[in-house]
Amino acid sequence: MTLVKSLVLHGNGLQAILTRIPIFHGSVGRSVSRLVQNVFRSSSSAAAVQPRPQEEAEECPVCAYNEWDPLEEVIVGRAENARVPPFTVEVKANTYEKYWPFYQKYGGQTFPEEHLKKAVAEIEEMCNILRHEGVNVRRPEPIDWSVEYKTPDFTSTGMYAAMPRDILLVVGNEIIEAPMAWRARFFEYRAYRPLIKEYFRRGAKWTTAPKPTMADELYDQDYPIRTVEDRHKLAAEGKFVTTEHEPCFDAADFIRAGTDLFVQRSQVTNFMGIEWMRRHLAPTYKVHIISFKDPNPMHIDATFNIIGPGLVLSNPDRPCRQIEMFQKAGWTVVKPPTPLIPDDHPLWMSSKWLSMNVLMLDEKRVMVDANEATIQKMFESLGIKTVKVSIRHANSLGGGFHCWTTDVRRRGTLQSYFH
Repeated sequence: MTLVKSLVLHGNGLQAILTRIPIFHGSVGRSVSRLVQNVFRSSSSAAAVQPRPQEEAEECPVCAYNEWDPLEEVIVGRAENARVPPFTVEVKANTYEKYWPFYQKYGGQTFPEEHLKKAVAEIEEMCNILRHEGVNVRRPEPIDWSVEYKTPDFTSTGMYAAMPRDILLVVGNEIIEAPMAWRARFFEYRAYRPLIKEYFRRGAKWTTAPKPTMADELYDQDYPIRTVEDRHKLAAEGKFVTTEHEPCFDAADFIRAGTDLFVQRSQVTNFMGIEWMRRHLAPTYKVHIISFKDPNPMHIDATFNIIGPGLVLSNPDRPCRQIEMFQKAGWTVVKPPTPLIPDDHPLWMSSKWLSMNVLMLDEKRVMVDANEATIQKMFESLGIKTVKVSIRHANSLGGGFHCWTTDVRRRGTLQSYFH
């Protein structure tokens, strides 16, 4: 340690002295000379990158511990250039039979153009309303998702960057890129990388979960889905289209409540993916696996949406098998009313229960569908002000307000809400 300090202090002057000593001639001398140069160079470089005092004091741009602290910054997805995913086995397992002809006809092509234009306009208005509510809005990059790509294991086209909740999970000051499980979403992270790099440069932690190969072995190629009854039976038996070949998960299968996160094993999130997250977040955070009577589990936030400390919306059509665990912890479990969305409105990638897929702006304000009068009344009865926005056409692409966003920064502290 003394030698290194001496080298750093004296630099080239010490090198000149050493070379006059006989023992430091020849190869030994050249080695010591290189050592002095390298140490001096490293010391100079380290000094050059030391942050200025004002940079050290800058607040981390990424920080969120739950789903309800006051929202300060959010990423909102893009509907632009959205493509229908190719009709592969993992897509088939996650969609309902009445829409299979749609995927067979339009897989790899754009969503219906007029519908897409309306979705784009709705999301722009949603961004404007968020800004009006005092939230800083960020957007992913527009990307051409029609480009076909090939890995050693598969070929596909892309899908969209509409649902940042699926790919990005913020836990404290860390932003985690989920590995995903659909081949059409393999490169979706590229739309968010400029934003994530900016957050990283400003002090946020950035973690990318292990990227699956998405080889054939990740999927049960003979997954036997024909009817809703088939789906119920398979889900009850713990059988899903994704295998345990390698870790995979979508970020939207996790939901946060301070030191506790809750997750479901689903069609896109396997136990290996959950275990990776459990080890990664331990010991500060605990990851709890919960399950539901759901024939097609994919993303937890239209089934079980935590909206406040000890307050959760629980889908009455998909009851939680561990609900007593929450009741014993003193939580209030609220069953939202039946959605009002018409039967003839296309929902190519989701169910009507997007009505409960709300975004909390803080404990007393919620962004909710302007067309869902009954859930608006439910929130008002809970003392929560509703900020009404219509995104019916955007719903068709597979998400509500929670799906269309990732909360980057909420003003709050890490606490435990689950005892």
